[in-house]
Amino acid sequence: MNTLADILRGVERGAFPPPDLGITVVPPPSDRASCLLAFTAHIVIAADVDAAWVAERLPPGDLCAPTNPPFLSALEGATGRHVASLDAMLLAPAITDPAERAAATAGLSEVTDHQHSRVENALHTRDDVRVYLDEYGGFVLTGRGLADRIECAIEVPEDARGKGHGRRLARAARALIPANAQVWAQVTPGNAASMRTFFAAGYRPVGSEALLVK
Repeated sequence: MNTLADILRGVERGAFPPPDLGITVVPPPSDRASCLLAFTAHIVIAADVDAAWVAERLPPGDLCAPTNPPFLSALEGATGRHVASLDAMLLAPAITDPAERAAATAGLSEVTDHQHSRVENALHTRDDVRVYLDEYGGFVLTGRGLADRIECAIEVPEDARGKGHGRRLARAARALIPANAQVWAQVTPGNAASMRTFFAAGYRPVGSEALLVK
């Protein structure tokens, strides 16, 4: 596991970093973003810092310290970036059955108007962004994000919430990607409604991330 992409592709296959209370430091995947990822009993830091710099600031075996404000602030200072989000990482496989894929995407139409603020934000952090609108005014987007992983996000209008539309859109994302792929979602842990939505759509938690951007 020499790069962040190697690590994330491994997680997609079910091969996680070893739960050994260790910290792995790798280069940032691109100039666009650095990150700190927390998995079960293992931390991955993808940033322009070296392992010695990290070791000087973190007690051995303490996996709370890397995700706490003092270290994240030090990481911001060392990289010249700021923490843009602290999210749970959720992962789900593509829906492969053709009939299920068709059913999951029924009623969606791809749009090229990317003026919504959520979509504009996605364009800053993802490549190959595609946006699909449903009949209730909600949308699901997919794109290539951190270390080229396939990511998704959904939005449901306030007057359409609580009716299962979010779950349907989150499931649709699994049918809008290649059949041999996996899709990632980043959700703020405090957004319990969104967490429940993605769990109900077949996503599972695999870790957490602090994304550092310019």
